[in-house]
Parts: sequence; structure tokens; C-alpha cells
Amino acid sequence: MPNEDTMSRIHDLEVTVWVGKSGLDPVVDELSDQLADRGLVKVKFLRAARGDTSTDALAEALAERTGADLVDTRGHTAVYK
Repeated sequence: MPNEDTMSRIHDLEVTVWVGKSGLDPVVDELSDQLADRGLVKVKFLRAARGDTSTDALAEALAERTGADLVDTRGHTAVYK
């Protein structure tokens, strides 16, 4: 669980990466670039991306593909660092 300071930063973050019907491939490089610039990035998994897969599973897969740390998932949104 993230600490209080991190939770405050997460709450104030805007979603800057959206995963849609094209899946994870198109966002891997974008997430990596944003993480290098910002440190924390919030990602929204749209219904078209989820299909029969849970948000948690997609969030974990994206973390593995980018080498990022998955900080938190809530609803259909994940935060990476």
C-alpha cells in the first residue's frame, strides 16, 4: 500500500495514458516515456481493452512489459512508478 504522501499525489494525478481496443502494445513506449518524465503515471483501461480480462491482470501485464512498478489499482485505473 502506498504511503500517505504518495496517495495524495495519486489522487491529484490526471489520467495521461488510455488503453483501448488496440490493447497494451500501443501504450508501452508512451508509458515508459511518461514515467521517465513524471515519475508517477495514471493509466485508464477502457472497456474495449478489458474484454474478458480484469483490470488487475492488464495492469500487471503492462507493468511487466514496461519494467514499471504498479503502485495501485482502483476501478479501471492503475498508477505506475
